[in-house]
Amino acid sequence: MAGYTTRAARRAALEQVTLYPVISSEFTRGRDPLAVFEAAARGGARIIQLREKNASLKALYELACAARPVADRYGVLLIIDDHLEVALAAGADGVHLGQEDLPLRAARPVAGELILGLSTHNPEEAAAACRGGADYLNIGPIYPTGTKSVACGALGVAELRRIAAQVTIPFTVMGGIKRRHLPELLAAGARHIAMVTEVTEAPDVEQRVRELIALFPESR
Repeated sequence: MAGYTTRAARRAALEQVTLYPVISSEFTRGRDPLAVFEAAARGGARIIQLREKNASLKALYELACAARPVADRYGVLLIIDDHLEVALAAGADGVHLGQEDLPLRAARPVAGELILGLSTHNPEEAAAACRGGADYLNIGPIYPTGTKSVACGALGVAELRRIAAQVTIPFTVMGGIKRRHLPELLAAGARHIAMVTEVTEAPDVEQRVRELIALFPESR
């Protein structure tokens, strides 16, 4: 299956995704992150982020280049965490930026056809992302998490509802999310749910992805 080539096509594909696996090599139980990527794609994930906080840019670039044909084969949006230059160089579909990364106002003019995601942790950051040209934003962390250190702590579902009520673009949720949390997140209005260890540390990643996607109303 051919990949997506325009921002409009990527935005349309983003609207349709449910589960959003995020792969970091330190959370794969020692398995090759590319193998985990392909297993998630086989399981039905249609967006996957590569997040390597401790790898060199060269290593991230090489991983992204290796993942690109896999993403094309399965119709997956390939997102790179933090590094716009790697996303552009590797032909990814988008980049996910943090609050301390390149600002949206600087990234948007050079991002071309890439979609831009932005991590937000409160209503003010979410509103700024909506105004600033993000294609989607992430709200989190929803629950306590050990995969990323953030000063704000866990937001909880009540705060998720409060932030989501004012968001005017697609949003994902992330942070400590396990299978048992999906019903309350879906009830709170989340439709694009990002997960790290619940997917990447599963004994059978492909099967875990299939099981999780089946819990979304769109899959029934």
